[in-house]
Amino acid sequence: MDLFNVLTVAESRELLNKNIRQKPFEVVPLLSSLGRVLAVDITAREDVPGFHRSTMDGYAVKARDTFGASESLPAYLDVVGQVHMGKTPGGELIEGQAWAIPTGGMLPAGADAVVMVEYTEELDERTIGVTRPVAPGENMVRRGEDVPAGGVVLTAGHRIRPQDLGILSAIGVTEVPVMPQVAVGIISTGDEVVNPETVPGPGQVRDINSYTLYGLVQQGGGIPKLYGVVEDNFNSLKETISAAINENDIVLVSGGSSVGVRDVSAKVINELGRPGVLFHGINIKPGKPTIGAVVDGKPVFGLPGHPVSAIVVYNLLVDPLVRWGSYSHTSKEVFVRARVTRNMRSAAGREDFLRVRLYVRQGELYAEPVLGKSGLISTMVKADGIARIPEGKEGVEAGEYLEVKLF
Repeated sequence: MDLFNVLTVAESRELLNKNIRQKPFEVVPLLSSLGRVLAVDITAREDVPGFHRSTMDGYAVKARDTFGASESLPAYLDVVGQVHMGKTPGGELIEGQAWAIPTGGMLPAGADAVVMVEYTEELDERTIGVTRPVAPGENMVRRGEDVPAGGVVLTAGHRIRPQDLGILSAIGVTEVPVMPQVAVGIISTGDEVVNPETVPGPGQVRDINSYTLYGLVQQGGGIPKLYGVVEDNFNSLKETISAAINENDIVLVSGGSSVGVRDVSAKVINELGRPGVLFHGINIKPGKPTIGAVVDGKPVFGLPGHPVSAIVVYNLLVDPLVRWGSYSHTSKEVFVRARVTRNMRSAAGREDFLRVRLYVRQGELYAEPVLGKSGLISTMVKADGIARIPEGKEGVEAGEYLEVKLF
Protein backbone atom coordinates (compact mmCIF):
# COMPACT_ATOMS: atom_id res chain seq x y z
CA MET A 1 0.00 0.00 0.00
CA ASP A 2 1.33 3.43 -0.95
CA LEU A 3 2.03 5.67 1.98
CA PHE A 4 -0.27 8.66 2.24
CA ASN A 5 -2.88 7.40 -0.17
CA VAL A 6 -5.14 9.35 2.14
CA LEU A 7 -8.79 8.68 2.93
CA THR A 8 -11.43 10.88 4.52
CA VAL A 9 -12.46 10.18 8.11
CA ALA A 10 -15.77 8.76 6.88
CA GLU A 11 -14.00 6.47 4.39
CA SER A 12 -11.57 5.34 7.08
CA ARG A 13 -14.41 4.44 9.44
CA GLU A 14 -16.31 2.60 6.73
CA LEU A 15 -13.26 0.55 5.73
CA LEU A 16 -12.49 -0.37 9.32
CA ASN A 17 -16.12 -1.25 10.06
CA LYS A 18 -16.16 -3.77 7.21
CA ASN A 19 -13.21 -5.66 8.65
CA ILE A 20 -13.75 -5.50 12.42
CA ARG A 21 -15.10 -8.59 14.14
CA GLN A 22 -17.88 -7.67 16.55
CA LYS A 23 -17.81 -9.20 20.02
CA PRO A 24 -21.11 -10.66 21.31
CA PHE A 25 -22.96 -8.67 23.94
CA GLU A 26 -23.16 -9.81 27.54
CA VAL A 27 -25.95 -9.71 30.11
CA VAL A 28 -25.23 -8.14 33.51
CA PRO A 29 -27.35 -7.52 36.62
CA LEU A 30 -29.15 -4.18 36.66
CA LEU A 31 -26.97 -2.71 39.41
CA SER A 32 -23.82 -3.69 37.50
CA SER A 33 -24.91 -1.93 34.31
CA LEU A 34 -24.18 1.68 35.33
CA GLY A 35 -21.84 3.28 32.79
CA ARG A 36 -22.16 0.36 30.35
CA VAL A 37 -23.48 0.69 26.81
CA LEU A 38 -26.74 -0.97 25.83
CA ALA A 39 -26.37 -3.59 23.12
CA VAL A 40 -30.06 -3.65 22.08
CA ASP A 41 -33.15 -1.48 22.41
CA ILE A 42 -35.06 -1.91 25.67
CA THR A 43 -38.85 -2.03 25.25
CA ALA A 44 -41.40 -1.74 28.06
CA ARG A 45 -43.59 -4.81 28.50
CA GLU A 46 -46.16 -2.94 30.61
CA ASP A 47 -47.49 0.53 31.36
CA VAL A 48 -45.78 2.65 34.00
CA PRO A 49 -47.62 3.46 36.13
CA GLY A 50 -50.04 0.60 35.70
CA PHE A 51 -52.96 2.66 37.02
CA HIS A 52 -54.19 6.26 37.28
CA ARG A 53 -52.26 7.66 40.24
CA SER A 54 -52.66 10.73 42.43
CA THR A 55 -49.78 13.21 42.75
CA MET A 56 -51.33 15.05 45.70
CA ASP A 57 -53.10 14.44 48.98
CA GLY A 58 -56.74 15.37 48.42
CA TYR A 59 -59.89 14.04 46.85
CA ALA A 60 -60.46 12.07 43.65
CA VAL A 61 -63.33 13.67 41.70
CA LYS A 62 -64.96 14.09 38.34
CA ALA A 63 -63.44 17.36 37.13
CA ARG A 64 -66.73 18.64 35.72
CA ASP A 65 -68.21 18.56 39.23
CA THR A 66 -65.77 21.33 40.24
CA PHE A 67 -66.23 23.70 37.29
CA GLY A 68 -67.09 27.21 38.51
CA ALA A 69 -66.15 26.46 42.11
CA SER A 70 -64.79 29.36 44.17
CA GLU A 71 -64.26 30.35 47.80
CA SER A 72 -67.52 32.30 47.75
CA LEU A 73 -69.43 29.55 45.97
CA PRO A 74 -67.89 26.12 46.66
CA ALA A 75 -68.87 22.95 44.82
CA TYR A 76 -70.29 20.51 47.36
CA LEU A 77 -69.44 16.81 47.02
CA ASP A 78 -70.29 13.71 49.02
CA VAL A 79 -67.27 11.82 50.37
CA VAL A 80 -68.16 8.17 49.83
CA GLY A 81 -64.83 6.35 50.12
CA GLN A 82 -61.17 6.43 50.98
CA VAL A 83 -58.26 5.13 48.88
CA HIS A 84 -55.67 3.03 50.70
CA MET A 85 -52.06 2.86 49.48
CA GLY A 86 -51.24 -0.26 47.50
CA LYS A 87 -54.92 -1.24 47.28
CA THR A 88 -57.50 -1.14 44.49
CA PRO A 89 -60.44 1.12 45.40
CA GLY A 90 -63.51 -1.03 46.05
CA GLY A 91 -66.05 0.97 44.13
CA GLU A 92 -66.78 3.45 41.35
CA LEU A 93 -67.04 7.22 41.73
CA ILE A 94 -70.20 8.74 40.26
CA GLU A 95 -71.34 12.31 39.69
CA GLY A 96 -71.40 14.48 42.82
CA GLN A 97 -69.06 12.21 44.78
CA ALA A 98 -65.46 12.35 46.02
CA TRP A 99 -62.99 9.85 47.45
CA ALA A 100 -60.26 10.82 49.92
CA ILE A 101 -56.90 9.88 48.37
CA PRO A 102 -53.23 10.09 49.45
CA THR A 103 -50.27 10.97 47.20
CA GLY A 104 -49.51 7.91 45.05
CA GLY A 105 -52.91 6.33 45.61
CA MET A 106 -54.88 4.64 42.82
CA LEU A 107 -57.81 6.68 41.52
CA PRO A 108 -61.17 4.92 41.75
CA ALA A 109 -62.95 4.11 38.49
CA GLY A 110 -64.85 7.14 37.20
CA ALA A 111 -62.46 9.76 38.66
CA ASP A 112 -60.47 11.93 36.26
CA ALA A 113 -58.80 14.51 38.54
CA VAL A 114 -57.68 15.17 42.10
CA VAL A 115 -58.50 18.26 44.15
CA MET A 116 -55.69 19.23 46.54
CA VAL A 117 -56.78 19.09 50.16
CA GLU A 118 -55.74 22.77 50.51
CA TYR A 119 -58.61 23.74 48.19
CA THR A 120 -61.33 21.98 50.10
CA GLU A 121 -63.27 22.67 53.27
CA GLU A 122 -64.77 19.94 55.40
CA LEU A 123 -68.42 20.64 56.14
CA ASP A 124 -69.09 17.37 57.98
CA GLU A 125 -67.80 13.79 57.99
CA ARG A 126 -69.40 13.07 54.60
CA THR A 127 -69.38 16.42 52.77
CA ILE A 128 -66.66 18.73 51.42
CA GLY A 129 -66.73 22.05 49.67
CA VAL A 130 -64.32 22.51 46.74
CA THR A 131 -63.09 26.10 46.52
CA ARG A 132 -61.06 25.87 43.32
CA PRO A 133 -61.88 24.00 40.09
CA VAL A 134 -59.63 21.32 38.55
CA ALA A 135 -59.26 20.29 34.93
CA PRO A 136 -59.40 16.67 33.74
CA GLY A 137 -56.02 15.03 34.43
CA GLU A 138 -54.97 17.62 37.02
CA ASN A 139 -52.94 16.42 40.02
CA MET A 140 -52.70 12.88 38.67
CA VAL A 141 -50.55 10.69 36.44
CA ARG A 142 -52.48 8.63 33.92
CA ARG A 143 -51.79 4.95 33.34
CA GLY A 144 -48.81 4.61 30.98
CA GLU A 145 -48.08 8.35 31.08
CA ASP A 146 -44.51 7.73 32.29
CA VAL A 147 -43.80 4.70 30.09
CA PRO A 148 -46.36 3.20 27.68
CA ALA A 149 -46.35 -0.54 27.13
CA GLY A 150 -44.52 -1.40 23.90
CA GLY A 151 -42.57 1.86 23.87
CA VAL A 152 -38.78 1.94 23.43
CA VAL A 153 -37.36 3.12 26.74
CA LEU A 154 -33.64 3.15 25.89
CA THR A 155 -31.95 2.62 22.54
CA ALA A 156 -28.92 0.53 21.62
CA GLY A 157 -25.71 2.49 22.05
CA HIS A 158 -27.02 4.41 25.07
CA ARG A 159 -24.64 4.67 28.04
CA ILE A 160 -26.56 3.85 31.21
CA ARG A 161 -26.88 6.64 33.78
CA PRO A 162 -28.30 6.54 37.33
CA GLN A 163 -31.76 7.69 36.13
CA ASP A 164 -31.72 4.89 33.57
CA LEU A 165 -31.35 2.35 36.37
CA GLY A 166 -34.56 3.79 37.77
CA ILE A 167 -36.58 3.45 34.58
CA LEU A 168 -35.28 -0.07 33.95
CA SER A 169 -36.32 -0.97 37.48
CA ALA A 170 -39.76 0.58 36.85
CA ILE A 171 -40.40 -1.68 33.86
CA GLY A 172 -39.12 -4.79 35.65
CA VAL A 173 -35.78 -5.20 33.86
CA THR A 174 -33.31 -6.83 36.26
CA GLU A 175 -30.74 -8.04 33.72
CA VAL A 176 -29.35 -5.75 31.04
CA PRO A 177 -27.76 -6.67 27.65
CA VAL A 178 -24.65 -4.51 27.28
CA MET A 179 -21.70 -4.21 24.96
CA PRO A 180 -18.58 -5.92 26.30
CA GLN A 181 -15.94 -3.63 27.73
CA VAL A 182 -13.15 -3.21 25.22
CA ALA A 183 -9.59 -4.08 26.25
CA VAL A 184 -7.06 -1.73 24.66
CA GLY A 185 -3.31 -2.36 24.47
CA ILE A 186 -1.17 0.80 24.39
CA ILE A 187 2.38 0.82 23.03
CA SER A 188 4.77 3.75 22.69
CA THR A 189 7.67 3.58 20.25
CA GLY A 190 10.85 5.54 19.76
CA ASP A 191 14.46 5.34 20.89
CA GLU A 192 14.10 8.88 22.26
CA VAL A 193 11.11 8.08 24.53
CA VAL A 194 11.71 7.21 28.19
CA ASN A 195 9.44 6.37 31.11
CA PRO A 196 8.12 9.25 33.30
CA GLU A 197 10.27 8.26 36.28
CA THR A 198 13.43 8.56 34.17
CA VAL A 199 15.35 11.81 33.95
CA PRO A 200 15.61 12.44 30.18
CA GLY A 201 19.09 12.57 28.72
CA PRO A 202 20.14 14.67 25.72
CA GLY A 203 17.66 14.18 22.89
CA GLN A 204 15.21 12.21 25.07
CA VAL A 205 11.62 12.98 26.11
CA ARG A 206 9.31 11.38 28.67
CA ASP A 207 6.43 9.22 27.45
CA ILE A 208 3.34 11.45 27.14
CA ASN A 209 1.11 9.49 24.79
CA SER A 210 0.85 6.24 26.75
CA TYR A 211 -0.57 8.04 29.76
CA THR A 212 -2.85 10.29 27.75
CA LEU A 213 -4.23 7.35 25.79
CA TYR A 214 -4.65 5.34 28.99
CA GLY A 215 -6.87 8.10 30.37
CA LEU A 216 -8.87 8.43 27.14
CA VAL A 217 -9.56 4.69 27.02
CA GLN A 218 -10.61 4.61 30.67
CA GLN A 219 -12.78 7.69 30.22
CA GLY A 220 -14.58 5.98 27.34
CA GLY A 221 -15.37 2.86 29.38
CA GLY A 222 -12.55 0.67 28.03
CA ILE A 223 -9.92 -1.32 29.90
CA PRO A 224 -6.45 0.07 29.08
CA LYS A 225 -3.21 -1.89 29.40
CA LEU A 226 0.23 -0.33 29.02
CA TYR A 227 3.00 -2.20 27.22
CA GLY A 228 5.66 0.42 27.84
CA VAL A 229 8.10 1.98 25.43
CA VAL A 230 9.46 -0.20 22.62
CA GLU A 231 12.62 0.71 20.74
CA ASP A 232 12.60 1.35 17.00
CA ASN A 233 13.47 -2.25 16.20
CA PHE A 234 11.47 -4.52 13.91
CA ASN A 235 11.69 -7.67 16.03
CA SER A 236 11.05 -5.93 19.36
CA LEU A 237 8.06 -4.11 17.96
CA LYS A 238 6.69 -7.22 16.30
CA GLU A 239 6.91 -9.21 19.52
CA THR A 240 5.17 -6.51 21.57
CA ILE A 241 2.40 -5.77 19.04
CA SER A 242 1.75 -9.49 18.59
CA ALA A 243 1.37 -9.95 22.35
CA ALA A 244 -0.92 -6.92 22.59
CA ILE A 245 -3.16 -8.20 19.78
CA ASN A 246 -3.51 -11.58 21.49
CA GLU A 247 -4.40 -10.00 24.84
CA ASN A 248 -6.66 -7.12 23.74
CA ASP A 249 -9.51 -6.10 21.45
CA ILE A 250 -7.81 -2.96 20.10
CA VAL A 251 -4.13 -2.05 19.89
CA LEU A 252 -2.72 1.49 19.77
CA VAL A 253 0.86 2.05 18.64
CA SER A 254 1.98 5.60 19.34
CA GLY A 255 4.73 6.91 17.02
CA GLY A 256 6.32 5.13 14.09
CA SER A 257 3.56 6.01 11.63
CA SER A 258 5.25 8.76 9.62
CA VAL A 259 7.55 8.25 6.67
CA GLY A 260 11.09 7.46 7.77
CA VAL A 261 13.68 4.72 7.61
CA ARG A 262 13.22 3.90 11.30
CA ASP A 263 9.41 3.84 11.22
CA VAL A 264 8.52 0.19 10.93
CA SER A 265 4.99 -0.06 12.41
CA ALA A 266 3.21 -0.59 9.10
CA LYS A 267 5.64 -3.35 8.04
CA VAL A 268 5.25 -5.11 11.40
CA ILE A 269 1.45 -4.96 11.33
CA ASN A 270 1.31 -6.40 7.81
CA GLU A 271 3.30 -9.43 8.97
CA LEU A 272 1.00 -10.21 11.90
CA GLY A 273 -2.22 -11.12 10.09
CA ARG A 274 -4.82 -10.24 7.51
CA PRO A 275 -6.03 -7.95 6.14
CA GLY A 276 -3.28 -5.87 7.75
CA VAL A 277 -2.87 -2.17 6.95
CA LEU A 278 -6.02 -0.78 5.33
CA PHE A 279 -4.84 2.81 5.00
CA HIS A 280 -1.79 4.91 5.82
CA GLY A 281 -2.89 8.51 5.93
CA ILE A 282 -6.14 10.43 6.44
CA ASN A 283 -6.90 13.90 5.09
CA ILE A 284 -6.91 15.75 8.39
CA LYS A 285 -4.65 18.16 10.23
CA PRO A 286 -3.21 17.33 12.66
CA GLY A 287 -2.94 13.56 12.35
CA LYS A 288 -2.40 12.88 8.64
CA PRO A 289 0.20 10.04 9.00
CA THR A 290 -2.23 7.67 10.75
CA ILE A 291 -2.20 3.92 10.17
CA GLY A 292 -5.49 2.04 10.25
CA ALA A 293 -5.25 -1.74 10.24
CA VAL A 294 -7.16 -4.85 11.21
CA VAL A 295 -5.44 -8.07 12.26
CA ASP A 296 -7.70 -11.11 12.58
CA GLY A 297 -10.76 -8.97 13.21
CA LYS A 298 -9.07 -6.64 15.72
CA PRO A 299 -8.34 -2.97 14.89
CA VAL A 300 -4.74 -1.80 15.21
CA PHE A 301 -3.93 1.89 14.97
CA GLY A 302 -0.60 3.57 14.34
CA LEU A 303 -1.08 6.98 15.92
CA PRO A 304 1.22 9.92 15.24
CA GLY A 305 3.86 10.54 17.88
CA HIS A 306 2.93 14.18 18.47
CA PRO A 307 0.53 14.31 21.44
CA VAL A 308 -2.02 16.66 19.84
CA SER A 309 -2.19 14.55 16.69
CA ALA A 310 -2.55 11.35 18.70
CA ILE A 311 -5.45 12.78 20.73
CA VAL A 312 -7.26 14.12 17.66
CA VAL A 313 -7.00 10.79 15.84
CA TYR A 314 -8.05 8.91 18.96
CA ASN A 315 -11.22 11.01 19.18
CA LEU A 316 -12.06 10.48 15.52
CA LEU A 317 -11.26 6.79 15.02
CA VAL A 318 -10.62 5.01 18.31
CA ASP A 319 -13.07 6.54 20.77
CA PRO A 320 -16.22 5.30 18.95
CA LEU A 321 -14.84 1.75 18.97
CA VAL A 322 -14.06 1.92 22.67
CA ARG A 323 -17.48 3.35 23.53
CA TRP A 324 -19.73 1.40 21.15
CA GLY A 325 -17.68 -1.36 19.55
CA SER A 326 -18.21 0.04 16.05
CA TYR A 327 -18.97 3.27 14.19
CA SER A 328 -22.69 2.46 14.04
CA HIS A 329 -23.63 4.78 16.91
CA THR A 330 -21.56 7.84 16.07
CA SER A 331 -24.82 9.84 15.84
CA LYS A 332 -24.66 9.77 19.65
CA GLU A 333 -21.46 11.83 19.63
CA VAL A 334 -22.18 15.17 21.29
CA PHE A 335 -21.06 18.49 19.80
CA VAL A 336 -21.73 22.11 20.73
CA ARG A 337 -21.90 25.06 18.33
CA ALA A 338 -19.68 28.02 19.09
CA ARG A 339 -18.57 31.17 17.30
CA VAL A 340 -14.88 31.18 16.46
CA THR A 341 -13.15 34.33 17.73
CA ARG A 342 -10.64 34.86 14.93
CA ASN A 343 -9.99 34.12 11.26
CA MET A 344 -8.38 30.73 10.71
CA ARG A 345 -6.92 29.42 7.46
CA SER A 346 -7.44 25.87 6.22
CA ALA A 347 -6.56 23.89 3.10
CA ALA A 348 -9.50 22.98 0.86
CA GLY A 349 -10.06 19.24 0.66
CA ARG A 350 -8.77 18.63 4.19
CA GLU A 351 -10.52 18.62 7.56
CA ASP A 352 -8.77 20.80 10.11
CA PHE A 353 -9.22 20.38 13.84
CA LEU A 354 -8.56 23.33 16.10
CA ARG A 355 -7.92 23.24 19.82
CA VAL A 356 -10.30 25.76 21.35
CA ARG A 357 -11.08 27.31 24.69
CA LEU A 358 -14.79 27.95 25.25
CA TYR A 359 -16.39 30.87 27.05
CA VAL A 360 -19.80 32.55 27.17
CA ARG A 361 -20.27 36.23 26.32
CA GLN A 362 -23.69 37.89 26.29
CA GLY A 363 -25.40 34.54 26.15
CA GLU A 364 -23.35 33.28 23.16
CA LEU A 365 -20.81 30.44 23.26
CA TYR A 366 -17.44 31.39 21.77
CA ALA A 367 -14.48 29.25 20.74
CA GLU A 368 -11.07 30.85 21.06
CA PRO A 369 -8.36 28.92 19.16
CA VAL A 370 -5.45 27.69 21.26
CA LEU A 371 -2.50 28.06 18.93
CA GLY A 372 0.63 25.96 19.01
CA LYS A 373 2.47 23.09 17.35
CA SER A 374 1.06 19.54 17.49
CA GLY A 375 3.93 18.43 19.70
CA LEU A 376 2.86 20.68 22.57
CA ILE A 377 0.67 18.81 25.08
CA SER A 378 0.14 22.06 27.02
CA THR A 379 -2.12 23.32 24.22
CA MET A 380 -4.49 20.42 24.86
CA VAL A 381 -4.48 21.13 28.59
CA LYS A 382 -5.56 24.73 27.90
CA ALA A 383 -8.30 23.64 25.49
CA ASP A 384 -11.89 22.61 26.28
CA GLY A 385 -12.46 20.76 23.02
CA ILE A 386 -11.69 20.36 19.33
CA ALA A 387 -13.43 22.43 16.64
CA ARG A 388 -13.81 21.07 13.11
CA ILE A 389 -13.30 23.04 9.91
CA PRO A 390 -15.01 21.00 7.15
CA GLU A 391 -12.93 19.84 4.19
CA GLY A 392 -14.88 21.98 1.71
CA LYS A 393 -13.79 25.25 3.31
CA GLU A 394 -10.58 27.23 2.95
CA GLY A 395 -10.85 28.57 6.46
CA VAL A 396 -13.30 30.37 8.71
CA GLU A 397 -13.89 33.99 9.56
CA ALA A 398 -14.32 35.37 13.05
CA GLY A 399 -17.95 34.99 14.14
CA GLU A 400 -18.64 31.83 12.10
CA TYR A 401 -20.13 28.85 13.90
CA LEU A 402 -18.07 25.68 14.30
CA GLU A 403 -18.92 22.31 15.77
CA VAL A 404 -16.88 21.58 18.89
CA LYS A 405 -16.41 18.16 20.45
CA LEU A 406 -15.81 18.60 24.16
CA PHE A 407 -13.01 16.82 26.01
